Amino acid sequence: MLEKFTDEDLQQELSQIRGADEERIKEAQDYTLKLVAPPGSLGKLYSLGWQLAGISGKLHNDIPKRRIIVLCADNGVVEEGVSSAPQSVTVSQAINMTRHMTGMSTLAKHFDVDVCVADLGIAADYNCPGIEDWRIRKSTGNIAKGPAMTRKEALLAIGTGIRLAKNAKKDGMDIIGVGEMGIGNTSTSSAVLSVLTGAAVEEVTGLGGGLTSDAFAKKKQVIRQAIEVNQPDKTDIVDVIAKVGGLDIAAMCGVFIGAAIERIPVVIDGFISIVAALCAYRLNPLTRVFMIPSHVSVEVGYLIAQKEMGLEPFLQMDMRLGEGSGCPLAFQIIEAACSIMNEMASFEEASIDDGYLTEVRKVM
Repeated sequence: MLEKFTDEDLQQELSQIRGADEERIKEAQDYTLKLVAPPGSLGKLYSLGWQLAGISGKLHNDIPKRRIIVLCADNGVVEEGVSSAPQSVTVSQAINMTRHMTGMSTLAKHFDVDVCVADLGIAADYNCPGIEDWRIRKSTGNIAKGPAMTRKEALLAIGTGIRLAKNAKKDGMDIIGVGEMGIGNTSTSSAVLSVLTGAAVEEVTGLGGGLTSDAFAKKKQVIRQAIEVNQPDKTDIVDVIAKVGGLDIAAMCGVFIGAAIERIPVVIDGFISIVAALCAYRLNPLTRVFMIPSHVSVEVGYLIAQKEMGLEPFLQMDMRLGEGSGCPLAFQIIEAACSIMNEMASFEEASIDDGYLTEVRKVM
């Protein structure tokens, strides 16, 4: 567990973030115009290559070492019947992730992706050496009745996420993805998103793991109640997370911040992940430079968070599992983008006169 992390510590970390290397991005854009294909014809494979160049400061990049950081914590709001799954599933699935038995970890094993499972606030006791112990408390409070946690706890969770991203850098990771495990966290994510954007609870709340119509109505009522009871200050991101969020969301937010500090590309998974990314973005908009959205989540609030940051996911798979399951898939697309920048021939190398494209390039 992190011993201390204050508001001053957070501001110090945020001040270290620098934007994209614009000169290298321009070099990458010019480079792709020389590749043996019509301008822009490889779409987001090109733009991913440009983004990686802006992050690393290098024209050519590769991502052989990849890690998904999964932040695990329970949420007291499950007392209100907002989830179809019992709270015990959190610890069971956290353990199963270390055994490569869940959806995300199965994909990670298949694609040779490292998985870091971190406990920020699992309620149950367990014995699993594969889970990293960063526990701040056992579960959050019930947001329908009071704050999820104290400000100090929220800051500790953010600081822990930053530390986990820095650990990934020390371990030589070239890219990371952000996932979660915590029953009830679609409710907390919806609450955070509603407060940050001003969108109605109905606009940001989905079925999560699946609910009956009555339970879905109850879920929305509970989220409205949580916001009313806690009165979070939308201009103070830490306050919002502490009052209606979760330890997992706070730590995920920290991972996005840490990735930006360390200049590591970081992949957003689904709904909960993108809400945490939005929190990081609101704390420092430069964090967006390092974010790569993976897939469009079926959860209704996803698109609202996506539009807030102007991000464009490149996969449409009708997925809504969470866990970081979109990350190993996205890594493959990003790897493909690297191969284009690293291995594709130029017109000159392919012995093709590209003069016929002169006029086309003028309008690109």
